Amino acid sequence: MSLHDNAVLALKAYDGAGAAQRELRGLYLDHLAAHPDGMWKACGAGHLTASALVVDPERGRVLLTLHKKLGMWLQMGGHCEPGDSTLERAALREAGEESGIPDLALLPDGPVQLDRHPIPAPCHWHLDVQYAALAGPGAVASISEESLDLRWFAYDEVAEVADRSVVGLLERTRAVLEA
Repeated sequence: MSLHDNAVLALKAYDGAGAAQRELRGLYLDHLAAHPDGMWKACGAGHLTASALVVDPERGRVLLTLHKKLGMWLQMGGHCEPGDSTLERAALREAGEESGIPDLALLPDGPVQLDRHPIPAPCHWHLDVQYAALAGPGAVASISEESLDLRWFAYDEVAEVADRSVVGLLERTRAVLEA
């Protein structure tokens, strides 16, 4: 199965909370139907990306990266690559590369949230499929070349440093963890 086909299946199975998430799911599916190259950075109309919020629920904290190009505290994530067989693997690969933590495990049951955000030309949109990844006890993070900084934040500190998408991702992740 291609990554494109996997993304379609993952999105069809996603039952995001609320009308806005269901609307985004439809937009993502329409995008993939219209753009066979919609998984790749080269797609000028936009492309899917995969990310993961790294959480340490035992300590009530999340690991965020200070993105080198954007200068914002974000979850780990990025572009899909030809070697990625699933969106889950792409998110896990990106989280491992950017956090330096080798033994992350995604929360089960697929994406936690979808987030569509504009990016500069020549492309126009990132259609981010957002997961949550659990850090094992004693996980040690190390900064990658893609980051200016890497830092653990207590749950209640995230709203002070991150944008609405990251705050929403944390809220949805906590709801899943507490369910």
